[in-house]
Amino acid sequence: MMTAKFLYEALNSVSQMGFLQKEIPAYLKDNLNPKFELRPYQEEAFARFFHCLDNEFPGKEKPLHFLFNMATGSGKTLVMAGLILYLYKKGYRNFLFFVNSTNIIEKTRDNFLNPLSSKYLFQLEIHIDNRCVTVTPVDNFEAVSENDINICFTTIQKLHADLTVERENALTYEDFKDAKIVLLADEAHHINVSTKAQREMFASWENTVERILQQNEDNLLLEFTATLDYTHRNIVDKYRNKVLYRYDLRQFRNDGYSKDIYIVQADFAEKDRIIQALILSQYKQEVAAKNRINLKPVILFKAQKTIAQSQKNKEKFHQIIEDLLEKDILRIQDKSDLPLIKNAFTFFKKNNIASTQLVERLRREFDVSRCISVNEEKEKENQQILLNTLEDRDNHIRAIFAVQKLNEGWDVLNLFDIVRCYTTRDAKKGKPGKTTTAEAQLIGRGARYFPFVLPENDDLFRRKLDEDLDNELRVLEELHYHSINDSRYISELRTALIEEGMMDEREVYKELTLKNSFKETEFYQHGSIYLNDRVKNSYSHIRSFSDMQISTKNYQYSFATGKSVSEAILKDDGDVKAVGKAERKDIAVRDIPTHIIRNAIARNSFFSFLSIKTYLPYCTSIRQFIEDENYLAGLEITFQGNKEELSFLSNQIQLDAMIGLLEQIESELRQNTTEYKGTEAFKKNSINHIFKDKNLRLSDNSERSNGDESFTSDRNWYAFNANYGTQEEKSFVYMLDRQIDKLKDRYDEIHLVRNERHFKIYNFDDGQAFEPDFVLFLRTKEEPICIYQVFIEPKGRYLQEHDRWKQDFLEQIGKTLEFKTQDRTQKYRLVGVPFYDNENENEFKQNLYEALKR
Repeated sequence: MMTAKFLYEALNSVSQMGFLQKEIPAYLKDNLNPKFELRPYQEEAFARFFHCLDNEFPGKEKPLHFLFNMATGSGKTLVMAGLILYLYKKGYRNFLFFVNSTNIIEKTRDNFLNPLSSKYLFQLEIHIDNRCVTVTPVDNFEAVSENDINICFTTIQKLHADLTVERENALTYEDFKDAKIVLLADEAHHINVSTKAQREMFASWENTVERILQQNEDNLLLEFTATLDYTHRNIVDKYRNKVLYRYDLRQFRNDGYSKDIYIVQADFAEKDRIIQALILSQYKQEVAAKNRINLKPVILFKAQKTIAQSQKNKEKFHQIIEDLLEKDILRIQDKSDLPLIKNAFTFFKKNNIASTQLVERLRREFDVSRCISVNEEKEKENQQILLNTLEDRDNHIRAIFAVQKLNEGWDVLNLFDIVRCYTTRDAKKGKPGKTTTAEAQLIGRGARYFPFVLPENDDLFRRKLDEDLDNELRVLEELHYHSINDSRYISELRTALIEEGMMDEREVYKELTLKNSFKETEFYQHGSIYLNDRVKNSYSHIRSFSDMQISTKNYQYSFATGKSVSEAILKDDGDVKAVGKAERKDIAVRDIPTHIIRNAIARNSFFSFLSIKTYLPYCTSIRQFIEDENYLAGLEITFQGNKEELSFLSNQIQLDAMIGLLEQIESELRQNTTEYKGTEAFKKNSINHIFKDKNLRLSDNSERSNGDESFTSDRNWYAFNANYGTQEEKSFVYMLDRQIDKLKDRYDEIHLVRNERHFKIYNFDDGQAFEPDFVLFLRTKEEPICIYQVFIEPKGRYLQEHDRWKQDFLEQIGKTLEFKTQDRTQKYRLVGVPFYDNENENEFKQNLYEALKR
């Protein structure tokens, strides 16, 4: 018997087939804090909700109840904020947020209500339907403003108690009858007591929530959790038609949004394990500082069961810091065989950080004033601001001591080390026990990615160095869990981490090395590769809207005529009387009162003077932006409505039209401009500086894990020891192998080098980075000697349309430019050829040989 699909599985198919409308409304994006750019999976979550709210599906029942099963750290609260804006536009005004933890309540209040918080989620001013909207905290929904977003924050415990025992100013069931409410349940797995118990529990939290929901058929219950038990039959039955999206920790990690987890096992006494963790933490801070990244890495010292144990850990730690000497640092340097520790000391030496300096820095950084304990609830409440702002510049906390209080609801990005301050295990029959599972969950919560950018990669929130493991910045993409060297415990923890989705059991590491025969060549030692750069786009040539194709057509604004018709649907003659025809009138923006234009500009955050100056560098003031014929004053609006109102346009109509015009200008400015471009000048780089040995992390038994060493080993024209490419890329190398004899007739030196994230080139039009899979170097035999540098990208046919811009770029290099790069002794010619496709390789060969004739 086939098991019925979950709703999210059906939506997976809808999304994959392109039937899901994924455009996010401008009012939603524009009213969120621009600091938090929406990620693709968050946009997917929105699209699924929009679709299911507006469309029928099997099992849809009112009042609607949906669940978002999204990983810890994936930004569920930002999704909540976006849904609040969307539902406000749909007519909802009252929102009830509840969760099981006071800590999460206070954190969420701060995120929704405090504009001074670094994690505030909304724009400073929210504008929906040309109206300024305020987010207002309320105790209940009596006498609330119909223009505000009214949010009641409470714990599920208090909500249950308030509705069970009547209290003054508390919520009652009556609050939910006459006004439609959106219930927002965070950490929602805690309210499934009745369902899991398989019996009716009329006094349970779950029953209270269900009773609230049923008060009004337009109510909405939106649940959010990273933890849903898909193995429990009753949970499965309850949520089969409710789970909109399953984006779990495994997918979150695989998409690059978390740190990678490494278990640091050391056969050290506890004191030395702690010192080793401190050295690694300081190493991370120094690496960040060298690369101008503002980072203060935090260490969590985890006690096993009791507060007394945690207090003892803190006391011992302070004694270690007080007694720390240079000999302690040197002892770790001599005894540790951990590659990461060796990298750290190599870094310290290279950057002139002596052991004595390291001791002083550790004493200062981990002073008593920079350590906090968060074990008792009162203690945690007192430290709440420090805990919720650990990433802020003025927060100096480096070490946290805890037992269990931070296991849920903790939102921190700069936790880089966890030290397990105990040695016991609780596994049974080789399976991870509750303690080990809790440790894996803590690691998962601590693995949130710390955002930073690289010059060649500005994807702020994703790992960038999975394929460049030797990069010194890679350590900022890793969380290290420090444990004793107990093979049984480590195996159990690995199992638990794999189950949580934080480790991939299929991962293998491969060494990619340049052949000695290639390293010994004159070409490797003294040769060059020419690459271009990405630069900020300059708008210095933009002197007017017309330079950006903005003034080509009037903006059309229609307003309601107010006319209607009441006639028999069918008269004897079969005619139906039409509503009176609307009139049109063109009005120049310069004829609209200035105070109306300024009001419209003030309502659109895009048109700050800084933004205007960026896109229109010759505009020197807001006044010029309004009055200059090159800008707004040179545009017209076509108004459409009834003749009477067109003859005397109200201020409101003119304001609405100006707001619409500005939105159109913003859209066209964004569409017609790019932040970056690729330079047409290619600069000389040393081959031996660009191409180096690498460690690669691959999935075992994947097409890439087979390096094809038996083939590459005796092909002296192939530079590396292996080809860890796709099957399409391997097919290209086989094809080239069959052309080598023909190529040797004309070229005395042939080198094919695989590009494993060694270099990027940048699209001329928008600066988008491109890493061609191969570069082929050919040196002509005949004078004048010319070295051809050929960029090659094998690409399966099913991917070619998606990456069409890459092929266009390659053809621009090969045809449009046709430039030669002059060297002192020989010429270089850069060549780009269309994609290699195994199914049509003869066409590629023809394109290649034609390109080499030029």
